Amino acid sequence: MSLRIAFMGTPEFSVPVLAELIGAGHEIAAVYSQPPRKAGRGMAEQPSPVHRFAQEHGLEIRTPVSLKSADEQNAFAALGLDVAVVVAYGLILPKPVLDAPRLGCLNLHASLLPRWRGAAPIQRAIMAGDKQTGVMVMQMDVGLDTGPVLLAEHVPIAPSATSGSLHDELSQIGASLMVRALAALERGTLQATPQPEEGVTYAKKIEKDEARIDWSRTAHDLDCHIRGLSPFPGAFFEVASTRVKILRATPVSGKGAPGEVLSLEDGITIACGGGALKITELQRAGKGPMKSADFLRGFPLAKGERLA
Repeated sequence: MSLRIAFMGTPEFSVPVLAELIGAGHEIAAVYSQPPRKAGRGMAEQPSPVHRFAQEHGLEIRTPVSLKSADEQNAFAALGLDVAVVVAYGLILPKPVLDAPRLGCLNLHASLLPRWRGAAPIQRAIMAGDKQTGVMVMQMDVGLDTGPVLLAEHVPIAPSATSGSLHDELSQIGASLMVRALAALERGTLQATPQPEEGVTYAKKIEKDEARIDWSRTAHDLDCHIRGLSPFPGAFFEVASTRVKILRATPVSGKGAPGEVLSLEDGITIACGGGALKITELQRAGKGPMKSADFLRGFPLAKGERLA
């Protein structure tokens, strides 16, 4: 038996879930995604990753700017859905939309709720130094990621994990988890567990000014900061009026003034507020990622130089 589903998602994280739903034989009545955005050098409008995937598979695509109007809500209700599956869609679902599907709306969220509700749970978990995270399927309500949890998978955060690598891992695990949740929903065996009232944190959107590296912080804290923002938007420092992103670094022993270049051997070692960081992969504005040795050939630094 298959379910009649509306899929609602926008970024690359959502695509594996949609692919798994199609593979499981569910009927995709419509795909909702954010409208195309201007991007690239020519600033041409670009469809979202979910939009492109849906287009390639011949699915009906809807890209409303908002779901608040009666016309949009009526159009959604007219789909005659069993359930809506929501994965990083990016628009608020009003109550009439939440109530329209026969079995409600299920959301896949990339954290262990109630920790890291909100927009950037993967980045915030790494930036905070969390040892584990996960993905959860929850029944949506009118709150921000407040609905009861239906199914969960815990995932350890490796010491070397970046937001990019963890994003890909959780996306694949989440795709499988959602298919399992829908199978249990069909059988009537899905159990809802209210979220705890304690331990609530919010993963607010990453702001541009957060990406600047503060060398007065400890090497451990900066390692988490860098990995949480790698590869995008990328934690950065400035030297000679040039912005440089750090994509990979390792905490090491070392003393010096915060931001001081301590060594240029086998990496670029920079003093922090506690300990030091050995930078192994960087990216200059307008350039691709490069190893520290390649970076130094085109952008020499001097021992004792201070980075801003």
